[in-house]
Amino acid sequence: QVQPVESGGRLVQTGDSLKLACQLSGRTNYVMGWFRQAPGKERELVASITWNWGTPTYIDSVKGRFAISRDKAKNTVYLQMNSLKPEDTAIYYCASAPAGFLTTKTIHSWGQGTQVTVSS
Repeated sequence: QVQPVESGGRLVQTGDSLKLACQLSGRTNYVMGWFRQAPGKERELVASITWNWGTPTYIDSVKGRFAISRDKAKNTVYLQMNSLKPEDTAIYYCASAPAGFLTTKTIHSWGQGTQVTVSS
């Protein structure tokens, strides 16, 4: 069972940058991703990356501001977040799953997440 451990979240101001890290223990699967859940909203997939090829995908609202990357040797995935906005405020979670299964409906093991708060 893969147990993600997220870190790096904190309180920042609009326009600041943050880099989140997620370390997985055990076996990693084909795709890794960062999700976020804002108060009163559903958890959403923000960015994902294929483990072998490093191919990233992003939701429109973070394109050009966020960058996902992975370090195979450290079994770690990162999320570099630039030009942060108040609407980026959320708990950020990471997860891994086979391709096509990186969804909130198919992932049943979540870490504690890391809180990102962007003040205006």
